[in-house]
Amino acid sequence: MTVEKIQFFNKTVELVFDGSLESISNWGDISKMIVITDENVFEAHQQIFQSFKTILVPSGEIHKQQSTVDKIIDDLLQLEADKQSIIVGVGGGVVTDMAGYAASIYKRGIRLMQVPTSLLGMVDAAVGGKNGVDVGPCKNMVGTIYQPDVLLYDYSFLKTLPEIEWVNGFAEIIKHACIKDANMFTFLQGKVLADFIKDPSLIATLVEQNVKIKLSVVLNDEFETGDRKLLNFGHTIGHAIENRYDLSHGFAISIGMAVACNISEEINQFQSSNKLSVLQLLQQYGLPVQFDFDPEKIWEILILDKKRNNEEMGFILLDAIGKGKVSSIPLQQLKDLLNH
Repeated sequence: MTVEKIQFFNKTVELVFDGSLESISNWGDISKMIVITDENVFEAHQQIFQSFKTILVPSGEIHKQQSTVDKIIDDLLQLEADKQSIIVGVGGGVVTDMAGYAASIYKRGIRLMQVPTSLLGMVDAAVGGKNGVDVGPCKNMVGTIYQPDVLLYDYSFLKTLPEIEWVNGFAEIIKHACIKDANMFTFLQGKVLADFIKDPSLIATLVEQNVKIKLSVVLNDEFETGDRKLLNFGHTIGHAIENRYDLSHGFAISIGMAVACNISEEINQFQSSNKLSVLQLLQQYGLPVQFDFDPEKIWEILILDKKRNNEEMGFILLDAIGKGKVSSIPLQQLKDLLNH
């Protein structure tokens, strides 16, 4: 186990790599901890949760809504949670998003520990303090930026992770390589998914590398006024596809990255050979790069995106592999590009 401390604007976050949920008494009184997890994680690891007060939420993105958080708040009141209580989010991105949101608003903010159990949660969703819920088809429309006190990585949870969730996680890993780390992109080209599934030390190293890439971006722009927007590569269109067509997050973001590569080639001189390399890497890890979506249906969601600014859309392009670029595209131009 290794512990690192990261200083954000108003909070110090402890990163605990290769830790264990069963050892979290090191970070607080277990009697004050209230675990929030979903039905799938609870069923797979029931023995771990016996020592904790636990709030169960239904599994799946469809339940990442304000009504679920309202139920969490009601449960916290029933448990007589106070300002000294610690919410512990144990699960994938849906759980950690809602746990972080609940912790940030309950009694105007109580302590928070995040324990991501999915690969996607470990490398992306639980890192950086963003949280919230969807509103209808619009992703993450309501929420806060609220850093956890502790972010604990217990890699044993990956042993029960279905292969499809490994694939979903690699969408975000490839995203990080595309925007910030050409060397990692090359490293990934020399591996396949099975290499990481069967080698715990290899995936642990990759997770830590990705956490540090994301944190390096977030620390320079915690409240997303500049370079933190780079982390949205593939997400603008990807989120719209995800909710309109009920695709998994990783699959939708992969398609979004493919579209973003096309747009980068069209308006940003991104080399076609580099675009081909990105598409091949996504496919190498089981991710789709094509999807027959209706541009009009996607557009209906896109114009409500929080990255819209009047008649322009914030959009992440690639200058090269490993070098993302924050851009704005006029809405009409973006609509035309979608209909290409």
